[in-house]
Amino acid sequence: MDVQGTVADGFEPVRDAFAENFARRGERGAAVAVYRDGRRIVDLWGGTKDADGTSEEPWTPGTAQVVRSATKGVAAAVPLLLHQRGLVDLDAPVGTYWPEFKAAGKERVLVRHLLSHRAGLPVLDRPLSPAEAIDGVSGPAAVAAQAPAWEPGTAHGYHAQTYSWLLGELVHRVTGRTVGGWVADEIAGPLGADLWIGLPASERERAGRIADVEPPAEPAAAGLRLRPKKAVSDAYGDPQSLTRRAFAAIEPLADENDPAYRAAELPASAGIATADGLARFYASLLGGLDGMRRLFAPATLTLARTEESAGPDRVLIVGTRFGLGYMLHGAASPLLAPGSFGHPGRGGSLGFADPESGISFGYVTNGMQKNVTADARAQALVRALALSLEPGLRVG
Repeated sequence: MDVQGTVADGFEPVRDAFAENFARRGERGAAVAVYRDGRRIVDLWGGTKDADGTSEEPWTPGTAQVVRSATKGVAAAVPLLLHQRGLVDLDAPVGTYWPEFKAAGKERVLVRHLLSHRAGLPVLDRPLSPAEAIDGVSGPAAVAAQAPAWEPGTAHGYHAQTYSWLLGELVHRVTGRTVGGWVADEIAGPLGADLWIGLPASERERAGRIADVEPPAEPAAAGLRLRPKKAVSDAYGDPQSLTRRAFAAIEPLADENDPAYRAAELPASAGIATADGLARFYASLLGGLDGMRRLFAPATLTLARTEESAGPDRVLIVGTRFGLGYMLHGAASPLLAPGSFGHPGRGGSLGFADPESGISFGYVTNGMQKNVTADARAQALVRALALSLEPGLRVG
């Protein structure tokens, strides 16, 4: 595989790991970008845009794709920035901003519960069709009427799909704008980042701009390291489990390569980005990007990565760790270091920041690997990055 792009001196191990992903780990098309203290030090791409091997159209520096749950990390910045501006109280009941949400015993669900997966709303009594999921009305109405699966605030469980309508409607009630519109105007546009929640028509009309992604064969947990295997397998095999129902809140699965889906504003799962767009976004949270003011004030950065949820996840079964809207480094989702925060996406895409080292990272891939724990390709790149930062570090 002819890997394209550049790496700064000392970060050659990342290039080697990226090339090895194609040679040994089944990579088809992908890109990785890394910033350090606001300066891009890795910018690599390779492979083809198609996910099924039917064409040979090469990946280019501007190739973007659906990044699935890595979208959650981008979307989470919106309520945190609204809080930073004094427009959202994280400890206020969601019903303060969204009165209809108070139904079915949800009066005490707080805004912070939505962001830390503690709202008790990972499932719907009736799954939504793909058309309903993206119409902007059915999803918010469904979660507003839904009774919690557990007492809100007492436990956590990954809100795989319902996060879209919970967070999206909250932002709409507070600002009168959609999450995608807010991200475009306040984050991606000013940053010059190729990053969208709801792909605009101008980008949809650019031939070859967006790479297709391989469809998933069965429910899976967003690229997490899954242990114990039998417990997880049993949960996914049981149609009545919270695990299975959470990932089936949209049924049947939407076609992620459909232009209508790409245009949809689903902040849980349908964001589209380049690797550089993801890395640039996380770099902006830390500050120092191209001389621009950092997006997160120090107190907001602390909120994003302070542990809110930890331990057995009622949906993912394994132990997970969340801050406010972000996954934190841990066994289920290894990042660069203990202080790192970000979000993986099912199929391998990954974005995160590590304030202590000044690193921000973005990786996108159009291949869907099966029967894996933490995605081997993303983890190989993270290990190589760690080795580049600490040459004496032993990397497994």
